[in-house]
Amino acid sequence: MPARDVAAQEAAPAGDAPHGSARAVISESWSRALRLGVDPESGRGTEPLSTDEIEYRRGAGPIRTVLPALREGLVPIADAALHLMVVTDAEGRVLWRDGSLAVRRSADRLGFAEGASWAEESVGTNAIGTALITRAPLQVHSTEHFVRLHHPWTCAAAPLHDPRDGRLIGVVDVSGPAANLHPSTLSLVTAVARVAEAELRAAHWAAVERLRAIAAPILARIGGRALAVDPNGWTAAVTGLAPVDRVALPAPARAGQTWLPSLGRCTLEPLPGGWLVRVAPQDGLPAPSRVLLDVSRPGAATVTVSGAAGSWSQRLSPRHAELLFVLAARRSGRSAAELAADLFGDPSRTVTVRAEMSRLRRNLGGVLAHRPYRFADGVDVSLLRPTRAHDLLPHSVAPAVLAARLAP
Repeated sequence: MPARDVAAQEAAPAGDAPHGSARAVISESWSRALRLGVDPESGRGTEPLSTDEIEYRRGAGPIRTVLPALREGLVPIADAALHLMVVTDAEGRVLWRDGSLAVRRSADRLGFAEGASWAEESVGTNAIGTALITRAPLQVHSTEHFVRLHHPWTCAAAPLHDPRDGRLIGVVDVSGPAANLHPSTLSLVTAVARVAEAELRAAHWAAVERLRAIAAPILARIGGRALAVDPNGWTAAVTGLAPVDRVALPAPARAGQTWLPSLGRCTLEPLPGGWLVRVAPQDGLPAPSRVLLDVSRPGAATVTVSGAAGSWSQRLSPRHAELLFVLAARRSGRSAAELAADLFGDPSRTVTVRAEMSRLRRNLGGVLAHRPYRFADGVDVSLLRPTRAHDLLPHSVAPAVLAARLAP
């Protein structure tokens, strides 16, 4: 057995994460499991979902539509290797399992059944739960698992994202006896996950095209400025305005008058498959004056922009939550290079930073300035942090966020 695996295995009962003896992503995961109080012998014994709840969750998200692609790409390989293909939701709950009866029975003895929670808070370090935290493909082998009962297994998982809004919707995983590990398993799982996301993307653009066909004759009769957008704000058609890829809609969007930071006063009217957005004359509307950035709840960061014209809230992507957190914490501003170092530990990644900041500035309509990037003068910014510092943006591995979690 490799030396680092021996150290990892011996560390769990002692209550110490294997710092210095394991990959950084594994050591960090073990630290989280210890803070959460996960039992290294058996996990936390989370109650499985009921059959009705499993069926509800299967039908509530978009994964069901790409399940055939996942099965076609992974089940034959999993069967040949005496492994399982497993698909979970964004909470780490197992919704589907495919594989041989013998391996499923073995998985049942570990509690690795439909409805079970495979999140880190339930079973510690594992490919599914840790991929949900890091939002990156990951393979966890044998004694890298936090719970000792899982040491005979290996697992390779890749997160699944909804291309409409970047939201994490679940994880696809191949798991089985460690002795049957193939070095290409993680690459295969990642490739199949990307194929599934491509199918979701194609279905999304087909829906936008259908909305365009419905909206085009309506917009042709409208005087003034208007757009047709899908429920996620992706533009299908526009009149009287410069084309935009996407409009940040309030969450939740409702019919009637509203205020959007990027457009001002608007009226939303429902369309089949989206919204008609009528843009009202702005008449020297004052710029928004208040921003509330709420990162107090794990996985649910939101921004609320308000002023004399109205108020607007939207859930943030992980990257935009990181950017706004840094700018709210460092009000004097940050250059593109400094933000790149804050987010990636690499000041040369300025192109990525500028692209993300451009999207944020379009969405937030005047509350962000640049040279350096900062909240505009006169904007009152409030930052809501979690009660416990280590719960701050728990999915983030940005250096600035990691440092904030350790700050006194």
